[in-house]
Amino acid sequence: RGGARAHSGGNMASTAAGKQRIPKVAKVKNKAPAEVQITAEQLLREAKERELELLPPPPQQKITDVEELNDYKLRKRKTFEDNIRKNRTVISNWIKYAQWEESLKEIQRARSIYERALDVDYRNVTLWLKYAEMEMKNRQVNHARNIWDRAITTLPRVNQFWYKYTYMEEMLGNVAGSRQVFERWMEWQPEEQAWHSYINFELRYKEVDRARSIYERYILFRALAVLVLVHPDVKNWIKYARFEEKHSYFAHARKVYERAVEFFGEEHMDEHLYVAFAKFEENQKEFERVRVIYKYALDRIPKQDAQNLFKNYTIFEKKFGDRRGIEDIIVSKRRFQYEEEVKANPHNYDAWFDYLRLVESDTDAETVREVYERAIANVPPIQEKRHWKRYIYLWINYALYEELEAKASNDKRTRQVYQACLELLPHKKFTFAKMWLLYAQFEIRQKNLPLARRALGTSIGKCPKNKLFKGYIELELQLREFDRCRKLYEKFLEFAPENCTSWIKFAELETILGDIDRARAIYELAISQPRLDMPEVLWKSYIDFEIEQEEYEKTRSLYRRLLQRTQHVKVWISLAQFELSAGQEEQLLRCRQVYEEANKAMRSCEEKEERVMLLESWRSFEDEFGTDATKERINKLMPEKIKKRRKLQAEDGSDAGWEEYYDYIFPEDTANQPNLKLLAMAKLWKKQQQESEAAAMDPDKDIEESQT
Repeated sequence: RGGARAHSGGNMASTAAGKQRIPKVAKVKNKAPAEVQITAEQLLREAKERELELLPPPPQQKITDVEELNDYKLRKRKTFEDNIRKNRTVISNWIKYAQWEESLKEIQRARSIYERALDVDYRNVTLWLKYAEMEMKNRQVNHARNIWDRAITTLPRVNQFWYKYTYMEEMLGNVAGSRQVFERWMEWQPEEQAWHSYINFELRYKEVDRARSIYERYILFRALAVLVLVHPDVKNWIKYARFEEKHSYFAHARKVYERAVEFFGEEHMDEHLYVAFAKFEENQKEFERVRVIYKYALDRIPKQDAQNLFKNYTIFEKKFGDRRGIEDIIVSKRRFQYEEEVKANPHNYDAWFDYLRLVESDTDAETVREVYERAIANVPPIQEKRHWKRYIYLWINYALYEELEAKASNDKRTRQVYQACLELLPHKKFTFAKMWLLYAQFEIRQKNLPLARRALGTSIGKCPKNKLFKGYIELELQLREFDRCRKLYEKFLEFAPENCTSWIKFAELETILGDIDRARAIYELAISQPRLDMPEVLWKSYIDFEIEQEEYEKTRSLYRRLLQRTQHVKVWISLAQFELSAGQEEQLLRCRQVYEEANKAMRSCEEKEERVMLLESWRSFEDEFGTDATKERINKLMPEKIKKRRKLQAEDGSDAGWEEYYDYIFPEDTANQPNLKLLAMAKLWKKQQQESEAAAMDPDKDIEESQT
């Protein structure tokens, strides 16, 4: 046990000694940067300049005899075979091996290598191409044909094989063989470029009929008596037609375009086909046919897909059309725009108005009616008047168009439009008085007064409105049917007793008719109503009525009755002016008494501005008609204007600062309130104190004043 401990202790000692024997890393004492700094860029540049990385080329070996050549070939073949054995799937090794054998004119060996490579990966396109190119370079035509035949049979979807094969046959002058290859290719229904290559091949040899048949198959390929569409795109039809046009077969070209239009029908219309068709006809100077083609397409293709069509049509009309034709195309374009707008939002009534204005100016009555019917069919979904305000004008414009522009026979259509609109309106919720009045006016123009009265009577019965009453009354006034007017006014005032204008108009009607008592009774009934919308206008009209009748006592009585209801300053001033203009004796005394009474009544008024207004009016009166004593008296009554401050409060009750305002102090109020007099004396004393303090602060000024 002790020996083991000693042994382990020895190991630890040796380990410690070993750790101590590790050399220490020398510490860098001078850590300052070197004077010459070397960057990585500099190192790379120096290596490039000195060409340190370039290896010297291997020495050239000169082969002098056959044995040495055979030995060289053996070594190279062994190297290539070893590379192939390591990785058979790397086709580049096979190609390098075959090209090396080809460089030695060992064609049979190269052919064998290519065949072995094809057994490994027959889908490699490069391998087939290199193999065929080798045979063609060495003029092995049959071998090359064999390789191309195998290639297109194995990989028929690789177009490059077909292109190379047909090109080789054409270069060899074997036109029939090249055509046969093309035919085999077309059976696979390749892409468009392949068909064009076949067509161009036939055209190089002036085989126009063959090219035409290829175009037919290019568009419609027949197999097993079933029509199989290969490339039915519009551009292929256009290319076919241009091919016929290029070779001056204009009838054939037109037939191709017509077949294309029939083939695509109205479900798959394309603007490019019609533009090409129109340009073809334009080149043939068939301008009417061009116009028909454009109009046919514009009527059937949606607007967003016909921008190019519109553009070409406009250019055509500018070149060959007259002013009417240019206007037609512009109108047609705008019409398409409006159609799209109303299709996107049928309740966009402004778009309908613009559309209708366009069709009214350019199309026949049936078309306009059709558009109007489409427009009025878009009834607002909500029965609220604000949503119907624009819509109702569609009906109004429709009715006016039928009456004025279309001149419908017996005006039956116009009447039907008005009646349909009035039946559509929800009269229990709201109505449009304008519509009823327009209908009544239309019937009057047709000299059908009973229908007009019936319409207005129905309107008042279903949905009475102020405007309807006014329109009906105005109609009867023009017809001088005063009894009917009286009845209508009675109905009107039963419906709206607070309407002061109606009372006034009714009274004015009776005044014109000379029935003063009825007019006065109407006014009396009006001012006795508990609620009026404009009572001041009604009272003024009643007072003016009595003044016109020169009933001054009744006028004064009216003023007194009005003053019992309101103490407004304008009423007092109006009464004073009435007394002044009454033209009776003692008019000045009466006017002054009114001002005196008004001044006493206005003392308790909180609105001091109204009292000031009264005193100013009184002073103007005294300046014109008064004596010196009365002028002096009114001047003493005029108030003093002073500036004051008051505290403001915000909505939440907090302080919002101070506000300055003007107040009026009337001498009569000052005499009655001793506090105001005491305040004035205090202000005077304060002013004297300030003057005495200023004199004490400036003794020189006092000396100067004493010397003076």
